[in-house]
Amino acid sequence: MNKSLLLDIIRSKLSEKINNLEKLIAETRASSNDTKSSMGDKYETGREMLQQEINNLQIQLNEVVKQKDFLKTVLPKIADKAEKGAIVKTEKGLFFISVSLGEVSFENQKIICISPESPLAKVMYGKKENDCFSLNNMNQQIVEIQ
Repeated sequence: MNKSLLLDIIRSKLSEKINNLEKLIAETRASSNDTKSSMGDKYETGREMLQQEINNLQIQLNEVVKQKDFLKTVLPKIADKAEKGAIVKTEKGLFFISVSLGEVSFENQKIICISPESPLAKVMYGKKENDCFSLNNMNQQIVEIQ
């Protein structure tokens, strides 16, 4: 499996998320400016709600930017144990320890991108092929690591 191509796909998805969030923030700011009026508390409440929405979107944007920066530290090397940058195959699925992005389709396979800070990655960390681990009362065996 070509990790460099997989990393490119993930970078692209993160860039797309960043662009969408930036667009949403700009649109929300524009609609906030449209509600400026001297008609009283009702409009002030609406503007405050829009400002809270902008703040929430900004938090999401900052998180995705952090993920993209973190992804720069993930090297496309072959791993021999479960660690940052490893693709871990269990009988339950294929997991890429990189950033929390969810499911990505790559080379006709579904790969679940998980953060090294996720409970699954933490319980797998340092394990090698044929090692077993348990999470939420579910036992899994590592079939392959790339």
